[in-house]
Amino acid sequence: MKIAIITLTVGGQKLAEHVKEQLPDSFIDTRKLPVFEKIEDLWGQGLDAIICIMATGIVVRAIGTLCSDKTKDPCVLVLDEKGQFVISLLSGHLGGGNALSRTLAQNIGAQAIITTASDVTGHTAIDLWAQRNSLVVDDKQKLTEKSAKLINSGNIQIYTDCEIESIPDDFKVVTTPEEADIIVSDRVFLKNDALVLRPCSLAVGLGCNRGTPNEDFATAINELFADNSLIQESICFFASIDLKQDEPGMLEFADNKKIKIKFYAKEQLNSVENVSSSAAVFAATGAKGVAEPAALLAADTILGHGTLIVRKRKWKDVTAAVAMKQTRLVA
Repeated sequence: MKIAIITLTVGGQKLAEHVKEQLPDSFIDTRKLPVFEKIEDLWGQGLDAIICIMATGIVVRAIGTLCSDKTKDPCVLVLDEKGQFVISLLSGHLGGGNALSRTLAQNIGAQAIITTASDVTGHTAIDLWAQRNSLVVDDKQKLTEKSAKLINSGNIQIYTDCEIESIPDDFKVVTTPEEADIIVSDRVFLKNDALVLRPCSLAVGLGCNRGTPNEDFATAINELFADNSLIQESICFFASIDLKQDEPGMLEFADNKKIKIKFYAKEQLNSVENVSSSAAVFAATGAKGVAEPAALLAADTILGHGTLIVRKRKWKDVTAAVAMKQTRLVA
């Protein structure tokens, strides 16, 4: 973790040096700036944590207008000058503030102050469970609602079409999505009040004619996923033949989606069995097929063997196929 430590007093400076000794990746910001200005500047530096040795009220006022998203904000810890308490003030779960507070408190002989409900009640933190399983949160408001329901009722119902290796004790697995408070799937479900968590499980193979624009790829993938009730948020990779590494429309499409695209040589594509072949594609590229084998090869890189779930479909200038790596959930 990249951690900044700031303080206001001479006594706080001594504690800051002690804290720095416990956290090898930390540094003390000694710039002569007003504290509000210093915190605002640090906020934009991509830090994992900011440790403030000062009154909590000062920190609350300083960060009030800076907080934007619990998945992006740095965690913020507050210590009193004597080092008696380590308060996890912001981003305790996803930002790692609670864990850092406990570690630091133990190392300096302080008491960690944790106020997140799941920690003090002993229930599963849904956001951390999702993070452990590489699941994308569909709706942050529903995450808050379902977390509250879990704490208030003691358990919560979950539906998934993923494999389950283990599950938290306070999660109850149900057999239909209609019963569920949480749905874990890469498919579309009509139930509107469930928290949907998306596994990173799909790889999309792409082929195209030279010069195909970005918009044609977008249209094809939108249609393909809608027709097969799949969710694009579960796409981990796009994939194609290495001859398309300089294809502007394909690269722009992948960049717009912020999804990495993998390229494979014809020999790699031809090594994949039980996929559709095309004489025209072979004549042009030396590969028997592109979309299906590329999807399968990319799915294999998501840790394990992929399965072709949507065979090649052709539009005027685009071909696409989808492979899936089965997600395995753990407690």
